[in-house]
Amino acid sequence: MEKRKFVAEYELRASPKMLFPYISTASGLSQWFASKVNTMPEQRFDFQWDNESHIARQVSMRQNKGVRFEFLDTADNGSDNNYVDFRVDQSELTQSTFLRITDYSSTTDEDELKDLWDGLMDKLREIVGS
Repeated sequence: MEKRKFVAEYELRASPKMLFPYISTASGLSQWFASKVNTMPEQRFDFQWDNESHIARQVSMRQNKGVRFEFLDTADNGSDNNYVDFRVDQSELTQSTFLRITDYSSTTDEDELKDLWDGLMDKLREIVGS
């Protein structure tokens, strides 16, 4: 199955320090990204959408900078799993904070992904007061 990388960047009126828990913790992610998120041993997270469980491993994290979750068992050959990567950048010139999303999955409809992430970002903006 062919996979595609979708990348989008959103401006948020929140400091990286304030935003980071919403992209890196189970409680933060469950407020806007998934219906429910539980932590598991060995840096694994159980993301639940539509009453379906999706297990991901946190493969990287840099405090107040970014985090990547690789969804297990989503590759045909075992080496090309789906992932979502959240990166927080702050413009030194304007002090604006940006959240860059990289969604690597088998969803090939770019408009559908854009609508999905736009909706999720609206929810996150509401939570952080942006």
